[in-house]
Amino acid sequence: MIYLRFVAERCREAHRRKQFKAPTNMIIQHLTKLRSMDIVLASGSPRRKEILQTAGLSIRIIPSHFEETLDPKSFANPWEYAIATAKGKAEEVAERLKGEGQTPDFVIGADTCVYHEGIIYGKPKDPKDAFDTLSRLSGKMHQVYTGVHLIMHRGDNSEHINFHEGTSVKFAPLSPEIIQAYIDTREPMDKAGCYGIQALGSMLVESIDGDYFNVMGFPIHRFSVNLSKLL
Repeated sequence: MIYLRFVAERCREAHRRKQFKAPTNMIIQHLTKLRSMDIVLASGSPRRKEILQTAGLSIRIIPSHFEETLDPKSFANPWEYAIATAKGKAEEVAERLKGEGQTPDFVIGADTCVYHEGIIYGKPKDPKDAFDTLSRLSGKMHQVYTGVHLIMHRGDNSEHINFHEGTSVKFAPLSPEIIQAYIDTREPMDKAGCYGIQALGSMLVESIDGDYFNVMGFPIHRFSVNLSKLL
């Protein structure tokens, strides 16, 4: 009985600490400073551009020439694969701009992948690949991981940090007719996991657990927290 009271008190204390933990720093208090900075997004993704601009940032879009040929099977975890690809994108753009005599304040690289039952899904190779992927995801839960790599230049020095975010997404059961109709819209063909949650693909999603914007392609909250550390 004494032991049970001890455990109960420890649980209550842990709950109090969790409830009253210090607030997380974010970039919202630095927006004026950030708007005067040269921030480069090493991606041509309109969704990442939209998310960052909605967050109040002025950014330059310079798509990376990094060849996304990393072998997913060589990574222990799917988020490590996403981070490695994001790093490759950011570093390629940073080096290219350096060669042109440009040193932006920040370069942002990002990569998103879908993970289900031990397989990492990127963009489909063709409509058949999209059909097979969506069939496997039908009626099941999968995970969406986005890796982000930030390069901040301070004079002649640069600082690199990376992080990832994960979100669980559950698809409704999808008939072959629904899958084919969605593929016929062409929307899945340039999307990791073969769907876009912010567009027609939203109709396939039954529920999510985690950051919605991460599924769109950029975890703006996690980005805000990590960028505030650099500032």
